[in-house]
Amino acid sequence: MAGHVTATKTATEERLYTIGEVSRLADLKAFVLRYWETEFPMLQPTKDEAGRRVYRQQDVDMVFRIKRLLYDEGFTIAGARRHLREKGAVDDPAFRGSNLTDGASQLLSRRVLLDLRDALRAFLTLLERR
Repeated sequence: MAGHVTATKTATEERLYTIGEVSRLADLKAFVLRYWETEFPMLQPTKDEAGRRVYRQQDVDMVFRIKRLLYDEGFTIAGARRHLREKGAVDDPAFRGSNLTDGASQLLSRRVLLDLRDALRAFLTLLERR
């Protein structure tokens, strides 16, 4: 019975990623991720029982968002931090809908495409390593 409880608990737990996995997925060095944690308060991986960083899916998504702002859109770290603080609500699914202005809608479409591109690059990286 105890084994069944463990299996059920494991099946319902959220997927956690190590810093090495996130580093490979995002094609970034681990020290860059650790530095970003100090610069972006919204990037807050937790630590497991052994004290290692573990990233939740929302942390991984934030890493890709930060990377896109810095590397693709040319933001400075301070500018990206400000942008994420001020514009973070636009990325919230509750704000997505037909009542958005055309400009905001185009911006969201661009972000969706950039997120899709990042996700496809991550999958390609995983496939190439097999």
